[in-house]
Amino acid sequence: MRLTLYTDYAFRSLIYLETQKDRLVSIGEIARVYGISENHLVKVVHRLGRHGFIKTLRGRNGGLRLGKNSEDIYLGDIVRCTEDDLALVGCMRKDEEASGCILVGGCRLKQTLLKARFAFMNVLDEVTLADVTAPHERKVLMQAVQELSSEP
Repeated sequence: MRLTLYTDYAFRSLIYLETQKDRLVSIGEIARVYGISENHLVKVVHRLGRHGFIKTLRGRNGGLRLGKNSEDIYLGDIVRCTEDDLALVGCMRKDEEASGCILVGGCRLKQTLLKARFAFMNVLDEVTLADVTAPHERKVLMQAVQELSSEP
């Protein structure tokens, strides 16, 4: 299973906001720190905001911050928010006819893959944003912020 770049950006944004919880952060800042597209990040942040993971404050002194405590943000919930299709193969999609497989309806592979996806999501459902934002991540991101602020 491969998660999309959209989900990757969501994880990175949330990790960054967790390390900067004492202040508001801009989308541009997150994009610069990670070296990613600001335009793409706007879409990610919008969706995270709609689902309550991020709070956005508009205006001249506006910015972003976490919408919940990092201990209450589970990675599985982020994946469900950002991934539109968790089907590992065509027959796992809602419209099974689209897969074109003659084994649809009695295939054991599909059941095995469903179990595998369930196990994958169960692991993510046990891990919070706080769990993956360790001292290493904080240190690296704080250095990146210092470097950005010292640029002319």
